[in-house]
Amino acid sequence: MTMEYTEKYRDGRHKTWKDLWIVRPIWVTFKLLLKTTFHRPITVLYPYESLWNPDNYRGRPGLDFNKCIGCGMCARMCPCTAIILVDTPDDEGNTVSRPQVNMGRCCFCSYCAEYCPTDAMTVTPIVELAEYTRSDLIYGPRRLAYEHTTEGMKVKNEVTLLSDFQAGRETRYDLFEIDRPELDSAKCISCKKCQKVCPADAIKMVEHGVNAKGRPILWPEVNSEKCVSCSNCIDACPKSALHMKEVC
Repeated sequence: MTMEYTEKYRDGRHKTWKDLWIVRPIWVTFKLLLKTTFHRPITVLYPYESLWNPDNYRGRPGLDFNKCIGCGMCARMCPCTAIILVDTPDDEGNTVSRPQVNMGRCCFCSYCAEYCPTDAMTVTPIVELAEYTRSDLIYGPRRLAYEHTTEGMKVKNEVTLLSDFQAGRETRYDLFEIDRPELDSAKCISCKKCQKVCPADAIKMVEHGVNAKGRPILWPEVNSEKCVSCSNCIDACPKSALHMKEVC
């Protein structure tokens, strides 16, 4: 193609002007050179200098260990399956479930921070995560701690219901306040599994008479103020007696 261009403009009047087309990019480069010589360059001297990141910058996830209740919402919502719950001792020596994040899989979408009902999972501005081995990319609950957490790092996930739009309202709700477990009493066998797996201690077994054998009939009652809609009780129910129902 270069030869075709050269042959086309080789004759007389085009020769002086058209053969100098290569000067234009050189002139642009020379102007940039002069600009950066007398003014501050555009780049920064990384790693000695770094650019400013906003508080809600989606770096690696952070965790407030004491706020976490081990509900598993972060692990359930993670699109990369980078989060699992692991058993770890708390400050009092008791074994609790807390999230562990594989940074090698994490896509930094901040879904874990959005869906966390207690704001225990947050985003952080940390992006320097290079390691020598893959095992070093696995961050346990204690390693996820970030001391400089601000309100901007606590990502809120709020929604507006279709019923509110139809009624001419636009009310904002936290995602975990919309649904609550509802019991189908005909299926319940009073096994108490829902109460055992509830991370927020929102379920209490209440006696509702006795059965034909004289044993008490226990049905779960949900404390709406404590419930975080994590669905652990629904997943654990052996008879599918619980299901989610919209309450807002």
